[in-house]
Amino acid sequence: MTEKDALIYAYLLDGKGGGEVIDWPAIDNWDSSQGLLWIHLDSKMPETRIWLEKQSGLSQITQESLLDQGTRPRDIVSDQGLLVILRGVNCNPGEDPEDMVAIRMFFAEHRIITTRYRRVMAIQDIDKAINDRKGPRSAGDFLVMVAERIADRMGDIIADLEDSVDEIEDTVLTAESHELRSKLADLRRKAISLRRYIAPQRDVLFRLVQERVSLINDVDRAHVREIAERTARFVEDIDSARDRASITQEELNNKLSEQMNRAMYNLSIMAAIFLPLGLLTGLLGINVGCI
Repeated sequence: MTEKDALIYAYLLDGKGGGEVIDWPAIDNWDSSQGLLWIHLDSKMPETRIWLEKQSGLSQITQESLLDQGTRPRDIVSDQGLLVILRGVNCNPGEDPEDMVAIRMFFAEHRIITTRYRRVMAIQDIDKAINDRKGPRSAGDFLVMVAERIADRMGDIIADLEDSVDEIEDTVLTAESHELRSKLADLRRKAISLRRYIAPQRDVLFRLVQERVSLINDVDRAHVREIAERTARFVEDIDSARDRASITQEELNNKLSEQMNRAMYNLSIMAAIFLPLGLLTGLLGINVGCI
């Protein structure tokens, strides 16, 4: 088994913001007295499933949750620890931001296991922070740092969504209708896609505030509460952008209907003028036999 293919990052965290990079042999020989262990695995690799089944010591439900590709945000507290699954906007090159990526995290007192199918920028931030000795000092701190970075990137995408709605609202009376209709449809699709995962994520974060687990201390819990409030505001902003896009669509439809009515009115006037003339011209052009 080429376990190295499945391992993305592995650190032995020192509790001071730094950490030591380790490999599979060190992971296999690790014990809790050495400190907090973080393992980040690629779920696409079959070796990840083999290691989780053979070496991790996790329950089957936890293993399947760490490998589930289509999972939604959720949290599960068990005797073994805390499982948290969050979604972040897709910042990978060439990808749509609303095609959100999942990070699956299992927290125990002395061990963190994370898995992903697609690259998650928040985890890359943690890797860089550890190398700069500004990384997480505990499992709860790790959770807070990941959630914060996911929320930061999420805020940027939602701000762009709102700016796009503002722009369309300003141009609805001047721009070409077919351009606006496609833009509005795209914005509404983005809003629906984002809300699909951000709303459950808001609920997960609020539940984590209520969970009385030793892995999350009072300071971490306060940070999670703030992130949950930010996420709740994101959901409200998405709903607002979606509703404004719907109203703008109605205004655009009314504009198109008014344009059509005006065109029909003009055609009616032209018909009223030219139809009698056409009738008269037709009569004058008739050859009458006895005249």
